[in-house]
Amino acid sequence: MNTKNYFTPTKKYKLLTSSAHSIYRLFNSTYELKDLVSRLARLLTQILNCSYCEIILIDPARTHSILKFTIIDKKRFTCDKRTRVSGRIEKKIVNTSTSIRQDYLLAMPLICEDIMGAIILKRKKSEPPFDAFNAEMLTTLAEHSILGIRNLQLYEEQQKIVLGSIKSLVTLMDSRIPQEYTHSPYFSRIVELIAHEMKLDEKQIQSLKYASMLHDAGKIQIPLEILTKTTKLTPEEYKIIRMHPQKGAIILRHLQALKPAVPIIMHHHEKYDGTGYPSKLKKGQIPLGARIMSVADAFEAMVYGRPYRERMDTASAAREIKKKSGTQFDPKVVEAFLKIAKKINSKKYLKPAKQ
Repeated sequence: MNTKNYFTPTKKYKLLTSSAHSIYRLFNSTYELKDLVSRLARLLTQILNCSYCEIILIDPARTHSILKFTIIDKKRFTCDKRTRVSGRIEKKIVNTSTSIRQDYLLAMPLICEDIMGAIILKRKKSEPPFDAFNAEMLTTLAEHSILGIRNLQLYEEQQKIVLGSIKSLVTLMDSRIPQEYTHSPYFSRIVELIAHEMKLDEKQIQSLKYASMLHDAGKIQIPLEILTKTTKLTPEEYKIIRMHPQKGAIILRHLQALKPAVPIIMHHHEKYDGTGYPSKLKKGQIPLGARIMSVADAFEAMVYGRPYRERMDTASAAREIKKKSGTQFDPKVVEAFLKIAKKINSKKYLKPAKQ
């Protein structure tokens, strides 16, 4: 994009406005910090017509980068390891919090209360040098970028806290329920693979991941002698077992971050033909996440095994699920599952026999 300073004020305004809108669209469609920084770098190289762009985010001590993304002649490099700030330009911006414009170099600090990083742009000497309007554009775009980056940093910090809390709950449940009655460590991965195959967005996949970790939370209120029973359940015992989805939903409903996961947990035992529980929902009435969980749950039980059921190999389990497409399971979910089934290594599900 040509940004020479012969543009009229009106054209400059339109260019700034359209560029700012591009930044807003970027932030509204990106949910991971690494992805955001890489997409922002690509956008800046296009808007400011440069062959080099580096975006660096630093730690509060200003000594190390926590994320760096660099574009050099369309080649992309990501460093998400903690690395000491060592580049001459990087160190100058971090230490002085000032901008730099020197012919073919344009650099800008990212400041939100304190410096949080920098944007560094370079052009080749065969290209026009950066002018005052280029600096004005980068200042405007950097100001818009700061808020988006900081919001996503705060969001990721919040998600780490949520994930830590979920893992604590899972540990609590696993400490009460014998291992052979719980899910394998790979269950959530199967759920995610199906979700990706069905092209769910990142927020949906995240909610599904949380639900996959906590979908049996209600079992913590089920008597252990019923959970671990290896003989046929009595009608009364089966009725108690069937209450675990509602119990799980009640336990988790007050956690705001888990709100989208609660309907998945509540309805993961519904069947596509309406014969499941607790609400006898059918087809599209069942949340999509619950329909995905249902397939993964059945596969897991068949392959990982239970004390009251012999294990199957992955191919046999996949055939069994295919048979129940349209009755127990959503055909579209089954189709997605069958595509990813070959990626599942059945050896991961083999546990040593109990002595």
